[in-house]
Amino acid sequence: MILAHTIAMSDLIFDDIGSFPLPEGVTKEWMESAFSKRDNDEKLFSVIGSAFSQKLDAGVQVATYPQFQDMNQQFLSIINDPECVEEPFKVKEDKARILELDILEEAAAEYRDKTGEKPDVRVCVTGPLELYLKEFGGTQYTDILNLLAVSIDRFISNSIKSAKNFNIRTVSIDEPSIGINPQIMFTDAELVEALTTATSYAGKQNMDVEIHLHSPLHYKIPCDTPNINVIGVESAANPSYLDLIDKKVLEDTDSFLRVGVARTDIFNLASVLNEKYNTNVWKDTQYLSEIVTEMETPDVITKRLEKAYSIFGERIKYVGPDCGLGSWPTQEIAGQLLTNVARGIENFCK
Repeated sequence: MILAHTIAMSDLIFDDIGSFPLPEGVTKEWMESAFSKRDNDEKLFSVIGSAFSQKLDAGVQVATYPQFQDMNQQFLSIINDPECVEEPFKVKEDKARILELDILEEAAAEYRDKTGEKPDVRVCVTGPLELYLKEFGGTQYTDILNLLAVSIDRFISNSIKSAKNFNIRTVSIDEPSIGINPQIMFTDAELVEALTTATSYAGKQNMDVEIHLHSPLHYKIPCDTPNINVIGVESAANPSYLDLIDKKVLEDTDSFLRVGVARTDIFNLASVLNEKYNTNVWKDTQYLSEIVTEMETPDVITKRLEKAYSIFGERIKYVGPDCGLGSWPTQEIAGQLLTNVARGIENFCK
């Protein structure tokens, strides 16, 4: 496919969703204990700083802080702590802190010393609806939803105000249940109100605000949310998702897309290799590298981006992997996928 004009690399922004494999010898259980007990900060900080540096080295332009915690518990553990709230579900402003961002300061300072520039960072926070569903399921307490939204806004506000050695370029609200979970009892208007509250501070800053959806079925909800200007679509594994989005709706609401151009559904990818070699690649690991050398290659990624761009053009602002890489087998393979995305974008922009 020949594009009508050359795309400048700066016109498309390469970001990632957040999660990343743990290094060899470090378990999820150890990380959970390290986060809760804070009894081995040196190693904890090293794991997080190293993962962040690997993302930058792979070419991610706006890297998300490495997410090694459960996306709900990361915030609910603070929101549900009586010492951290001024009323139920409304976190105190000084307690609304994302530990990982504090940890990143050292790694970001090293990057700044080496390059002379602060790295750009994407802050991902779990959305108010997702936290509500975790706590209350299929009920409809709008006041609690809005209190959770205020708390999320405070986490975002603190993150932006506290950053020293990095620039927070993008804020992302993670709401995977919208369009998928049948338990949602709130109206679209109530969801728009909560999302508007949760992104209030970010909306006043000179930065993009994304929403990460696992299905774009109800993409018009974030389009109608004043502070959200980028809608994430997991379109690498599900190309038909792009068919659900009307470019005119994006134009009318001045909204943009974050398009997934690399598959991250590792278990489905591995099953292809299992069938190909009649083995279990999680035990017979010699074939796993084919995921990034034969399947999710820069050429494949470029073709996906060409297809998406032929439909939406300059309404695409961000590109990257579909979702997080926390389930991937090793940091090396995950890092190679990110490198492949960078090369795929570069090929497209030429």
